[in-house]
Amino acid sequence: MTLLKREEWQGIVRDVDWTFGYVDDDAVYPDWQSGTGKIPREAWSKWEESYKVSYPDYVATQREKESSAYAVKAALQRSRTFETLDEGWKSATKMHFGGVSLVEYAGLLGELKMARFGLSPAWRNMAVFGALDEMRHAQITLFFGHEFVAKDPQYDWSQKAFHTNDWASISLRTLFDGMVIGPDVVDLAIQLPMTFETGFTNLQFVALSSDALEAGDINFANMISSIQTDEARHAQQGGPTLELLVEHDPVRAQWTIDKYFWFSARAFAALTGPVMDYYTPVEHRRQSYREFMEEWIIDQFVRTLQDYGLRRPWYWDEFMQGLDTWHHSLHLGFWNYRPTIWWKPAGGVDAESREWLREKYPDWDKFYLDKWTVIAENINAGNIEATLPETLPWLCSMCHLPNINPVYGRDGKWKTRNYPLKHNGTTYYFCTKGCRQIWWEDRDAVNHATVVDRFLAGEIQPMDLPGVLGWMGLTPEVMGDDAHGYAWAKSFADPRATGSGLLVGAR
Repeated sequence: MTLLKREEWQGIVRDVDWTFGYVDDDAVYPDWQSGTGKIPREAWSKWEESYKVSYPDYVATQREKESSAYAVKAALQRSRTFETLDEGWKSATKMHFGGVSLVEYAGLLGELKMARFGLSPAWRNMAVFGALDEMRHAQITLFFGHEFVAKDPQYDWSQKAFHTNDWASISLRTLFDGMVIGPDVVDLAIQLPMTFETGFTNLQFVALSSDALEAGDINFANMISSIQTDEARHAQQGGPTLELLVEHDPVRAQWTIDKYFWFSARAFAALTGPVMDYYTPVEHRRQSYREFMEEWIIDQFVRTLQDYGLRRPWYWDEFMQGLDTWHHSLHLGFWNYRPTIWWKPAGGVDAESREWLREKYPDWDKFYLDKWTVIAENINAGNIEATLPETLPWLCSMCHLPNINPVYGRDGKWKTRNYPLKHNGTTYYFCTKGCRQIWWEDRDAVNHATVVDRFLAGEIQPMDLPGVLGWMGLTPEVMGDDAHGYAWAKSFADPRATGSGLLVGAR
């Protein structure tokens, strides 16, 4: 084989398969794990990824990327780059390390499941490389985050976030349990490599790397870029799997895509929107979150649906409207409930930032200016207590994010809208119509109690906010606070600053 050209032997090692003589095929690949459903067993022989890689090539490429990433890290350890970074951007990295590091490990478990139960030998082969990728991503993220623990204990949550009961961690765990841990491998391939990685993380990491470079965080940008190049390869498992599913069961294909595009959009509104529009210093923002979503995510997603003969999801109008409010509301929620998270959210609403927000989101003043104005008035009056929460946020029974999406009532006042649904004598509350509909369709599998449900049931003791913080694992040295010491509030007291034609400091 060593005398053969690569293209002559790669197909042989890539397509290793055999017929079992000692056990039935169904016992080796049970449908509850392999998920073939309506797809005939023989159809899986058509499964073919577009970019093929051999193990020697994989190792050589990964060794080069590892050497580059760790060389840059070693060089920057001797500099004072970290000390010069904006506190808002540092919070973006804390949010990322804590929210993503062990998600990568969940991705490893998903890849191993596809490597075991995928019905195509080529797919199983590709999933082995995917598992190596995800193991590397978990390790490099944990290692890069650990460097800063001695400088700031909040970075320790890169290791511990997913092992706590923090409400933000529970929301992410709920998402990835449904996306990776619970489903069969066909649904998994559509949900993780196809929708989440191809549709979101691959492109989002490009944008995050760009923002990191603009903010001066070369170390983080280098790490993210190193991960993104792996995502682009193993994410291709979704395409050939979706082709077979569309051919033999288009209803299942449409539903699986629709469901996890929605969940991915909700998660990125929380994880990416605040970072791009608030935590990144205004002078370093390359584009708004909405612009990024429209240019990179939405255009690609619609083209993908068209390529596979699928239609846009039923919730499309609600999703598009949410691009103007979801992440702004979640940012306001994160900031208001800052003691319950492991990073320091930047207010991001100083005079210059407000002008930028108005330019990018013409309705921002209408929905958010008066809220931040009241907060700023309390800060400027020395009444920080009035800006802190007294209770828990009311959480969505589906995505577990706060129910804080705005709507204007007939009286012209801003209200938080929730969408209740009564089932088996219990009323559930949802942040959006999309979350409510998905919960109803999958109600037998997704009935997970929220933090608020557990609190009201007496599972958290004592039943007060300090009791909740202790239950979440938050201690005073890691509880979040304003990233810039509330300095942004001073601009609201400046009589020269205006908003909607009124003095910003006025009620």
